Amino acid sequence: MNASKPNNTYRQIPAVDQLLQRTAIASWIHDTSREFVVSEIQVLLDQVRNRIRSGEPEGTIDFRPEHLESVIIENIKKRLRPRLRTVVNATGVILHTNLGRAPLSKRAQNSLSTHSAHYTNLEYDIEAGKRSHRDKLLESLLREILNCESATVVNNNAAAVFMILNSLAAGKEVIVSRGELVEIGGSFRIPDILSRSGAILREVGTTNKTRVQDYQDAIGPETAMLLRVHPSNFRMRGFTERPELEEIVALAHSTGLPMVEDIGSGCLHDLRPYGIPDEPVVYDSLSAGANLVCFSGDKLLGGPQAGIIAGARKLIDPIRRNPLMRTYRVDKLTYGALEATLESYRRGKAVSEIPVVRMMAATSAEIKERSRRFLRRLRPKLPGGIRAELSEGYSVVGGGSCPDCHLPTALITFTSEAVSPNTIESRLRMQDPTIIVRLEEDKVLIDLRTIFPDQETLLIEGIVKAVG
Repeated sequence: MNASKPNNTYRQIPAVDQLLQRTAIASWIHDTSREFVVSEIQVLLDQVRNRIRSGEPEGTIDFRPEHLESVIIENIKKRLRPRLRTVVNATGVILHTNLGRAPLSKRAQNSLSTHSAHYTNLEYDIEAGKRSHRDKLLESLLREILNCESATVVNNNAAAVFMILNSLAAGKEVIVSRGELVEIGGSFRIPDILSRSGAILREVGTTNKTRVQDYQDAIGPETAMLLRVHPSNFRMRGFTERPELEEIVALAHSTGLPMVEDIGSGCLHDLRPYGIPDEPVVYDSLSAGANLVCFSGDKLLGGPQAGIIAGARKLIDPIRRNPLMRTYRVDKLTYGALEATLESYRRGKAVSEIPVVRMMAATSAEIKERSRRFLRRLRPKLPGGIRAELSEGYSVVGGGSCPDCHLPTALITFTSEAVSPNTIESRLRMQDPTIIVRLEEDKVLIDLRTIFPDQETLLIEGIVKAVG
């Protein structure tokens, strides 16, 4: 009798065709394909059979077609859910690397929509009626904004550093301060990029102190350039010394060597009025005499991922001619979004149009008033036992930029008698769209600095669902 029991259990499993006839499942055949839906049904039924074979008690397995139908539909939705999804960033980290860094401006979004759906003149000179080079698409715009001779675009700033070194210093020495041999995101280290480029690293100074005399003493017949790297993602304090940019420029010019500065975060707008004091502005470095500068497009600049090289034409032309340039070039979507972002700077509209600049410029008083309005809408919808309060705190720039900078902000804090902060955080994270918050001192924290106004209603709905 026991031997026949498993067979009786297997007979309770609905057939594939029986499940295919259920209305909700059948509708997915139209949205996907019969093969796709059949495959999902077979996967689930195999799982049920495995549970039976493992000796799981019969009463714990739900064979009802309506139950299996709901599981199959949920599995189909999970399979079809995009891997790259929109999330709501309530952390107050403006350039959140894990969340894609800079959100694009409306102008840049419109550019992506237009150029992705149509053909473009990516490599076509409309006036001349012949082929052109994509590399020069934005050169005139960058020259105007930065007041430089020439400029080119690659796919990120690490690629920009590599192309500069490979094109101008392969087989020769590059002098750089030991205190600037930094590691950037993803465990990429400046010495490794130098090595792969074919350039020879010549370290000068010590970790905490480097003087201009150290650079001068290291210059020899094999020296190709002086390299200065802005420590975007860390700061040294205390017994330290670092030459001013003007000192290194003067030395480079007196010896006929190019002076290259890796600015990193790509600041095109003076951030000092917003409490961010020590991020170099690209224009200022070029004005000070740096022969080449390179920087990111998707950090403080607020555009798409890109690396921009700007400066002397005689140094950028060899980079353009380098065969490796093809491996680092960007596509029409990047050019379009970058152009739209740069146009906001040219028209003096960075604060009003570029999200990351607008977020950095927002004052704590503005965020506090906005948070009060938000709480007035939220509190009546919260269940009992949930406390939502306003407190002072700090936002950060993030993205490997401005590591010592904390922007005063207003934080909305949540505590619950029934639901733990970790549970609330998990429930918010598992919603669609995902809501990412901060957890500190056994509280859930939300910073509206990084919330777009049109996300507030969605955020309220998500919070109410998570704390219920």
